[in-house]
Parts: sequence; structure tokens; C-alpha cells
Amino acid sequence: MAEHSAGILLYRGLGAGLRVLLVHPGGPFFAKKDEGAWSIPKGLVEPGEDLLTAARREFAEETGQSAPDGRAVELGRVRLRSGKEVTGFGMAGDFDPESLRSNTFEIVWPPRSGRRQAFPEVDRAEWFDVPTARTKLNPAQVALVDALVRYLDDSQAAT
Repeated sequence: MAEHSAGILLYRGLGAGLRVLLVHPGGPFFAKKDEGAWSIPKGLVEPGEDLLTAARREFAEETGQSAPDGRAVELGRVRLRSGKEVTGFGMAGDFDPESLRSNTFEIVWPPRSGRRQAFPEVDRAEWFDVPTARTKLNPAQVALVDALVRYLDDSQAAT
């Protein structure tokens, strides 16, 4: 069975002012990658764990701050090229990218050196407008941004 992750697509503003928070994966593999490398803050769902609970936990682990209180909108599920599935939730909120404090992971680096080094799971966070987010995101996750835009457009039309 494929791994399953859950994450939060934090947003602020509406219409042309809509911005989404994306994170850049840390570590040497992604150090020089930009377009197509960014992600929503996300992580693995534990067996039997509620998806939104997992998304909130992972947001806190990757950013160093709790996810905002308030309504979470399920944006759907996407499949990454690796086969991992990601369920995204849209939440309105704010976050100062300068306050990013990610958890870390260890790998042998450089390869075959026998030396273990720690790297942040996320090395930076940034707010992007929707067109820029579509180019920065892992291509499979663009569908989550599109679902958020549709939801917000439908919500505004209903008022």
C-alpha cells in the first residue's frame, strides 16, 4: 500500500490578493532545486490517525508553529510520482516565514562517507501568489492549489 501524507495549504487574502504558504524541502538533494520542488507542509499519516490531525501535527513539525484554529477545507488527494498520496486541507491563517523552525532528519552525507549529518526537513517558507505557486510546487500538488481557488471562488459567489 502506498504511503499517505496529509498537509495544510495555508492561505491569506482573496482574489488577486490570494497568497499560499509553501515550504522548500531541506537537505542536500533539494539545495539547488527550486521550480517544481516546493511543497505544502505535510507528512506521513500514522495508522488509524485522523487526516486533519496528522496535517496539523506535520504543519507544527515542519514550521515550528501550530496550525491556525478555524475551519479546514479538504482539498482532495493527489498522487506524487513516488506513489505517495497526499491529502491537502486549506486553512486561512498567517505565518511569518522568518519564524520557521523545522524539525531535522539525519542522513549519511556525503554519500558513502560514513558521516551522519542533520538537515532541517524544511529550509525555508514563503508566501506565493497563485501563478507563482503553480510553478514552484511539486507538479502533483498544483491540483491542491487549484481546488483551493475553486473553493474560494465558489464561496465568494455564494455571498
